[in-house]
Amino acid sequence: MGSVKDLEVLEHPSSNKTGRGRFIFSDRYSVFDWGEMPDHIPNKGKSLCISAAYFFEKLKSLGLKSHYLGLVEDGNKLGRLSDIEIPVNIMEVKLLRVLTPLHKSGRYDYSIYQTEKNNFLIPLEIIYRKSLPKGSSVFKRLEEGSLKLEDLGLKEMPLPGQTLRKPFLDVSTKLEETDRYLNWPEAKDIAHLDDSEIEDIKKITLMINELIDKEAEKVGLKYEDGKIEIGFDEERNLIVIDVLGTLDECRFTFKGMPVSKEIARLYYRKTDWFKELVEAKKRDSINWKEKVNLSPPSLPPRLKELISMAYCAFANEITGRIWFPKVPAMKAILEEIISYII
Repeated sequence: MGSVKDLEVLEHPSSNKTGRGRFIFSDRYSVFDWGEMPDHIPNKGKSLCISAAYFFEKLKSLGLKSHYLGLVEDGNKLGRLSDIEIPVNIMEVKLLRVLTPLHKSGRYDYSIYQTEKNNFLIPLEIIYRKSLPKGSSVFKRLEEGSLKLEDLGLKEMPLPGQTLRKPFLDVSTKLEETDRYLNWPEAKDIAHLDDSEIEDIKKITLMINELIDKEAEKVGLKYEDGKIEIGFDEERNLIVIDVLGTLDECRFTFKGMPVSKEIARLYYRKTDWFKELVEAKKRDSINWKEKVNLSPPSLPPRLKELISMAYCAFANEITGRIWFPKVPAMKAILEEIISYII
């Protein structure tokens, strides 16, 4: 499925019936679009699986539908978090169809979404922004003019780290070679949605934004932004799919420092490999990877250990249950990472 998790298909979806599959969360990670990095982060997959299940089960308590079916223990035993004895890395989900838009004459043709009505991934990625951390794409888009201050509810140019008065809901394509940001009328048009469906998508996103914000606060993290994917089930009900709320899906910070694999990014930005990668992307935005001669170095052992503990502590503290014993508190781990990185 990708550089971070794999998909096992148990039943293929059809136009009138959801399929069934399993996400297998790995200890792999990827930064800067490189793909799989040389290290694996111990227990990363299990901690992501547990965290994602927690948020899916929270969605159900809020009355929101998702494709989550449960966690897999002992090979085939399916259960909720409360049924699981030890952390697992396999989650069972409903599968929807992925209807790929045709690429014609340099443009994408989304007409298939005009005729298909049920059981598919909506070809959009919904981004919810609570604040604007340094490096956010919003700053570049404001400078280019593709995004306006009024879109963000602002009258003056924002500063890095600025918290927005109310969340900004952003949207981009999901299935194009290089995804691009859209405005909401464009999103409605390409996915062939009606006004009420767009409004329902926004309501779902805002509910998820509020949920993750509250959960992050209880573990001492500042929640910056995140993303979700949504699809239609057999009856064209909106359902949340893929994964949400985890350290990989959302941007969290602690005392201004990015958390999760962003920590690895901070380390790699100081390497010669990263410098060569940046130059290669400038020269060739498509085949840049072939022009990078250096390989990414391994993480220092202690930093890898700290990143692993951060994932585990997040799962422990978000769920309120000790899945990973002997792991220090999240704040203590992040304080050491700050001293290590700086």
